[in-house]
Amino acid sequence: MEDVLEVYQRPRDESSPLVCLDEFCKQLVEEVTEPQPARPGKAKRYDYEYIRHGSTSAFVIYAPLEGRREIYIGKEGRRTKRDYARALDYIATKIFPKAEKIVLVEDNLNTHDEASLYATFSPAKARRLAQRFERHHTPKHGSWLNIAESEISALVRTGLPDRIPTQKEFRQKLQAVARRRNSAQVSTNWQFTNKNARVKLRSLYPSTPG
Repeated sequence: MEDVLEVYQRPRDESSPLVCLDEFCKQLVEEVTEPQPARPGKAKRYDYEYIRHGSTSAFVIYAPLEGRREIYIGKEGRRTKRDYARALDYIATKIFPKAEKIVLVEDNLNTHDEASLYATFSPAKARRLAQRFERHHTPKHGSWLNIAESEISALVRTGLPDRIPTQKEFRQKLQAVARRRNSAQVSTNWQFTNKNARVKLRSLYPSTPG
């Protein structure tokens, strides 16, 4: 926890951008009956019946000091170790190709390691890509420390309807709301520090004499 909080206290550095990465899953649901439009004094009404079409996943890539978020969705909309590796490749080659080092904050999923790179790319490329990142993991049960998790919540609340029938529509809507937030230069002002943690979360620290 303290390692991640120290990372958030670093000043903005164009050569070493801070990137928070997180995945989320969305169930694909098709309406059976067209929703009734909203009327004065009444909200839009949906029928309880729907058709499920499985689920899809997306990687949310958020650079809080840049006020920039990007969406990466693999061809199959999954979040396997190969999808994760390709998301890192997208960050390194498409978003921050000139960065000397990318400071990456992510949670402790079993796919979040360098082995995923070697399972996806040639050893030479996997090694080059691994060297581009300075990795920091949130603690177990501490994924709330990943700012990307808060950004996912904002994206879902402001741009994703409850029922989306296809992966194509999911991709379009998610990328559209990300573009709107980028255009508005929405950023994050993270205030929670190690000093705060040692007071508010003191029960998590080991007790030592003296």
